[in-house]
Amino acid sequence: MITGLALIFRLLIGRCSLVFGASIVQDRDLSEYIPSQSSTSKQLSCSHRLCDTGPNCKNPNQSCPYSINYYTESTSSSGLLVEDIIHLASGGDDTLNTSVKAPVIIGCGMKQSGGYLDGVAPDGLLGLGLQEISVPSFLAKAGLIQNSFSMCFNEDDSGRIFFGDQGPATQQSAPFLKLNGNYTTYIVGVEVCCVGASCLKQSSFSALVDSGTSFTFLPDDVFEMIAEEFDTQVNASRSSFEGYSWKYCYKTSSQDLPKIPSLRLIFPQNNSFLVQNHVFMIYGIQGVIGFCLAIQPADGDIGTIGQNFMTGYRVVFDRENLKLGWSRGDEGDGKTLPLTPSGTPRNPLPTNEQQSTPGGHAVSPAVAVNAPSKPSAASSQLISTRFCFLKWVLPLYLLHRVVSAS
Repeated sequence: MITGLALIFRLLIGRCSLVFGASIVQDRDLSEYIPSQSSTSKQLSCSHRLCDTGPNCKNPNQSCPYSINYYTESTSSSGLLVEDIIHLASGGDDTLNTSVKAPVIIGCGMKQSGGYLDGVAPDGLLGLGLQEISVPSFLAKAGLIQNSFSMCFNEDDSGRIFFGDQGPATQQSAPFLKLNGNYTTYIVGVEVCCVGASCLKQSSFSALVDSGTSFTFLPDDVFEMIAEEFDTQVNASRSSFEGYSWKYCYKTSSQDLPKIPSLRLIFPQNNSFLVQNHVFMIYGIQGVIGFCLAIQPADGDIGTIGQNFMTGYRVVFDRENLKLGWSRGDEGDGKTLPLTPSGTPRNPLPTNEQQSTPGGHAVSPAVAVNAPSKPSAASSQLISTRFCFLKWVLPLYLLHRVVSAS
């Protein structure tokens, strides 16, 4: 889910190399993407209408470059844009085990810095935001899916994504909010925060829902209110642990775990979100030795709801109806989505809008924002329109406040 690109891989002498990540993540079967060895790979030229940097190219026939800078320890990626085919497996009740091939834009990185050099996201990042060059935008524009997708996060840090999923009818929801007058990213408004049975006054805030951030950041005043109330209710001694930056940490043991206060977010129309994973357990040789409130203060007025808050839920990014939906991960409607979207979406895909994230959390890349207007040949295939990844496990690595703006 990264700003402006469908996928980002590393490029090393004509290939998207995994050299930096392979030495760090040894338990995963990583492979390189080599554009020259793909029969469906096409380099985007500077004259291509999707190449936003085209006017800066010396030659309109040269390959289209991209460059992205993040606010995560000077992390950046730059390289060339390539179009290729992504293979997705159909989901739901489909017993035919069919799949779909859909064109996407790939960014092959020639130069990386910051977290990439430390092995962050060694198998790449997936663009899932509102920008038209993102993967769900391509799929929706091609008529393959409803303009929506869902994500499920498990406690073991694995996850699954379903394109076209609008969630069960019983799910709760909250509307997306505009930023600078436009729907440019996934922002929601929280009306009240409750710790245990205590609902805190003046605890409303807006937050970017960002699956690419491992933990949650809240505006400083809201963070302090929640943390102080949590500290009041928890029956454990404050402590600190080397290597952990959280402010509110506590000593405990596997034999003497205290009752941890619950945390609940209340959205408009009294829609409630009970956070399942708001503490981080710290382990020693003998088991649990402590825990921390896994929230940090954010710079600016807009927070970030990260992956830890989403754990245990089926989180739906309904771009067609401009709302966030959620239900417990084991809930479902047991239905297969319709074969093709019916009618015109009430809220069509945004056009010609460069995406941005609030409060300077991330920088939009210099890439194009228009998606193909004509459906691809894949749209004629008779398949269920709820798709999940055929090969990739959803990357759940920390890349601070980057991924929701695409």
